[in-house]
Amino acid sequence: MPAQPTRRTRYALIGTGHRARMYVDAIAGEHAEAAELVAWSDVNPGRLDVHEARLREQHPTAAIPHRYAPDELERMIAEEAVDRVVVTSPDATHAGYVARALRAGADAVVEKPLTTDADGCRLITEAVEATGRNVVVTFNYRYSPRNSALREVIASGRIGRVTSVHFEWVLDTVHGADYFRRWHRQKGTSGGLLVHKSSHHFDLVNWWIDDVPRRVYASGGLRFYGAENAAARGLGPRPERGSTDEAAGDPFALDMRRDPTLKALYYDNESHDGYRRDRDVFSEGITIEDNMAVVVDYHGGPTLTYSLNAHSPWEGYTVAVNGTEGRAELTVVERGACLVDGAGVVVDPSANPHLVGEHDTRPTGERLLVQRHWETAQEVAIVNGTGGHGGGDALLLHDLFRGPGEDPLGRPAGYLDGLRSVAVGIAANTSLEQERPVLVADLGLGADLRAGRGDLQPRR
Repeated sequence: MPAQPTRRTRYALIGTGHRARMYVDAIAGEHAEAAELVAWSDVNPGRLDVHEARLREQHPTAAIPHRYAPDELERMIAEEAVDRVVVTSPDATHAGYVARALRAGADAVVEKPLTTDADGCRLITEAVEATGRNVVVTFNYRYSPRNSALREVIASGRIGRVTSVHFEWVLDTVHGADYFRRWHRQKGTSGGLLVHKSSHHFDLVNWWIDDVPRRVYASGGLRFYGAENAAARGLGPRPERGSTDEAAGDPFALDMRRDPTLKALYYDNESHDGYRRDRDVFSEGITIEDNMAVVVDYHGGPTLTYSLNAHSPWEGYTVAVNGTEGRAELTVVERGACLVDGAGVVVDPSANPHLVGEHDTRPTGERLLVQRHWETAQEVAIVNGTGGHGGGDALLLHDLFRGPGEDPLGRPAGYLDGLRSVAVGIAANTSLEQERPVLVADLGLGADLRAGRGDLQPRR
């Protein structure tokens, strides 16, 4: 008797902005044998048009998903027999969509952050407990080979028991500025960078040291972007948005007309919802911080000191992990400089070496060093693959659509991992507002963050 074909997992997608392309391409392309996209939804029908046209062009054999409105989520799951819902909508909507999907009979795959506030955490926790369904949070930074290598070093016990971590992340005036143009500039929508961006970083620390945050203190503010800071530095009147001839030559302005993808997804579809992706970073109405410092105490004993700056001239991060038997240091330069050409247009330094010069002292790259007490430093080799994040995105997508195999690093992340990461950002936002240390247990997230944890750190 011939073997029956394996049923493909049926996916639906909510939120068809730029990030959704990764999932659409993976389902229609490399993982088409295991998955199929049967439905999708967005508040903006024009963006659905763009994704549909691209799907027809890039993957002509793929079936076109059926369209539903966001308020038709339950009907979509029932009519299309959806197994898993992928949520790539704005952060503040994650909790509602995830909880509704679970209660309607589907599992959920959600982009970080899991949610933006304690109410969202409780909503998801209650839905998980009521249904027993599964939630996956796509922390792709875990899969980046350099971050996996640091996890291996710590888990091996080479530096002993972790006592403290110092983590500095700098976003440059290209990437960092972008958060102040779009919906992320509103803390009510994104949770601020301490939730939207830093949830990646807090998850890495939680995962690296296999521990759970206990107490958080934060300090910071909006000190570079925004109208008040611009006025204090003597900047004159500015165009409201970047996609205008008036803004030409301003390196802080984003002209979506120059980028075919952004133009198609956002600029050409503003009439549907009024969303502007290219707001001036020095305009009124920004409610998030651009300089942040956080101290986190962990249940197992270590302390994390963390900082995030969103207007650096270069982009990357440094991590130092101190242990009872030594120290590990990871240094990553993702972009060594933000440069502009003669017309004031931001350019890629790697494609314009004449602008860099012969004496660039900050080339891109990564380096992991381990130094035990009474020994010299040793460099740990980092083996990268192909694709985004050193091949990490491909590994994540394989685990997501094919199922994770045995992974001694424990890279796949569930909803508790999502809670543990956003707990730090939510507590940090509370600390900023109330100017005091905040106990994570007092946030009332609805779940025991220590559930399933054993010995939190390796012992030697």
